[in-house]
Amino acid sequence: MVDVLSQNEIDALLAALSSGEMDAEELKKEDTQKKVRAYDFKRAVRFSKDHIRSLTRIHENFARYLTTYFSAQLRTFVQINVVQVEQLPYDEFIRSIPKMTILNIFEAEPLEGRMVLEVHPNVAYAMLDRMLGGTGTAPTKLNTLTEIETIVMERIFSRAFDSLQEAWKTVIELQPRLEALETNPQFMQIVSPNETIALISLSTKIGDTTGMINLCIPHVVIEPIMSRLSVHHWFVSQKRTRAPEEQEVLQSRLTKAKLPIIAELGNSHISVREFLGLMVGDVITLDTKTDEPLNVKVGERLKFHGSPGSTKGRMAVQISEIVSEGAEEYDE
Repeated sequence: MVDVLSQNEIDALLAALSSGEMDAEELKKEDTQKKVRAYDFKRAVRFSKDHIRSLTRIHENFARYLTTYFSAQLRTFVQINVVQVEQLPYDEFIRSIPKMTILNIFEAEPLEGRMVLEVHPNVAYAMLDRMLGGTGTAPTKLNTLTEIETIVMERIFSRAFDSLQEAWKTVIELQPRLEALETNPQFMQIVSPNETIALISLSTKIGDTTGMINLCIPHVVIEPIMSRLSVHHWFVSQKRTRAPEEQEVLQSRLTKAKLPIIAELGNSHISVREFLGLMVGDVITLDTKTDEPLNVKVGERLKFHGSPGSTKGRMAVQISEIVSEGAEEYDE
């Protein structure tokens, strides 16, 4: 970010240039020199800012779907929001999570490789407590999951992957499937330690318990669909044409739509007193002559000109002219 100079700093800089303490030419040379920026190959940049923005949009939807799902399952207040989307080495992610946590290792066909949904113990045990009839409070001491608790956890998070599938629907049709549930990060090695991952951090609140849910997506897993995460792809996919079958269905429904058709014989203006005094046999003079065409409207739009008549004992209008789009109504 560019530093903004204060007025005193600007005055001091101008005074130094005027007195000769600073040389303007030297300052220009410094600006033209190439600036070298250090690059850490252990923290390779694989995701562009465009990719990060797309991942943020996708997982904001994921957070909303998860909020709805957990609220229904736990029957308590749940709030989940995206806090940060960043890229970092897989080894750094492993070292940043607790030594004992809930690690949902899953696959998502057609993508190849494994991903991880890490749930902080406070959040996971609060969910478990609610599912087993408790108030949803996290325990003060964490113990190894029992067999029953493991089964309950697997059922909770297996269904949570439906929300991930729905969030990614605009990019690719995923089929997430829980592969294993681990509690020790050291036993989980899904990619090499230096592999770059996208880490989506979700702040989670269940009742009075707060914690984090982290989604770890290795770059090597989503590399085949990286082009779909660009803004250009999003705009193109939004503008894609309808399939022929959809067009046929839409056209058939339009042909069955009913619209009112109105043939106007003319217009007239009378007072309320005259209107209230109308009787059978009275004649109202219209502003249209007998040899002038009638305005035929479809809905409220003028579409045709026609002539009045009758057919088989019924009043009818014979269309004599099609009014082009945007034409004004016929006036005398």
